[in-house]
Amino acid sequence: MVSGSAVLGVALVALTLVLTPGPNMVYLLSRSITQGRRAGLISLAGVGTGFLVYLLAAAAGLAAVFVAVPAAYTALKILGAAYLLYLAWQAIRPRPAGIRKSLGGELPVDRPARLFLMGLVTNLLNPKIAILYVSILPQFIDTERGSVAAQSLVLGATQVAIALTVNAAIVLFAGALHGMLAARPRWVDIQRYMMGTVLGGLAVWLLADRSRPLAA
Repeated sequence: MVSGSAVLGVALVALTLVLTPGPNMVYLLSRSITQGRRAGLISLAGVGTGFLVYLLAAAAGLAAVFVAVPAAYTALKILGAAYLLYLAWQAIRPRPAGIRKSLGGELPVDRPARLFLMGLVTNLLNPKIAILYVSILPQFIDTERGSVAAQSLVLGATQVAIALTVNAAIVLFAGALHGMLAARPRWVDIQRYMMGTVLGGLAVWLLADRSRPLAA
């Protein structure tokens, strides 16, 4: 079965990735600060479902498609960049009565189903996670230790557990700021413009990044 060193290695990689700012972290921070802890946790559930999709795909060998068909990985990056630009526009687009009404409930907020879906899509289009499951995770699998699918599930579950734990802490922290910022609309306006800038910057980074999955 999976060796302890392999689990430790994946755990360290997962911790490094989740602590590195990327689409998931930025989205969860933004959602938790602007709409509260509950919205952040619902979004995190969507992110977690995205992890499970990648995990099952890796166990089934479907993730190797990115290696066999590089254009699929390029398409993923383009879709991810387009979605980040969409999120950036949603953050900074003009609002008729300002952000205070949105936080106070006078303007509609995103429903749970939309929050979940946005978290799911953000993660599925996250190239960091694609690279993890396509290029990095296979390096810790030893074919002499039994089923490759079973090893993929164990190692992937390790990554998911760490990612969800750290992201949950981020959501809880950011959600605690929601009430404070809601009473200071000027700071909320600054925050959403900064978030839009960060999301747009991430989109440009994705498009400029020339990395590609490597065969295991």
